[in-house]
Amino acid sequence: MAGYVIAEVDVHDAALFEQYRKLVPATIAQYGGRYLVRGGATDSKEGGWAPKRVVLLEFPSADQARKWYHSPEYAPALALRLKAATTRMVIVDGL
Repeated sequence: MAGYVIAEVDVHDAALFEQYRKLVPATIAQYGGRYLVRGGATDSKEGGWAPKRVVLLEFPSADQARKWYHSPEYAPALALRLKAATTRMVIVDGL
């Protein structure tokens, strides 16, 4: 069953975040993941949620998504993102 990473990202250091954006795609691919949503316009409908940036990743499983998140390959990019943005993130099981 597929696993998904859903993230709401509020960038406060664009230059540093750009470095992150260059590093992260290769790490996602190494773990069998792919982008389904990477930024773009949002259209809030309910609950007062108005995210500035949404990212949706698909992995072969939620376990594989967790392996990616905790991987040594992703660690350098993660360190950059933690400095460049405030993020709310969850990993969920698909159907």
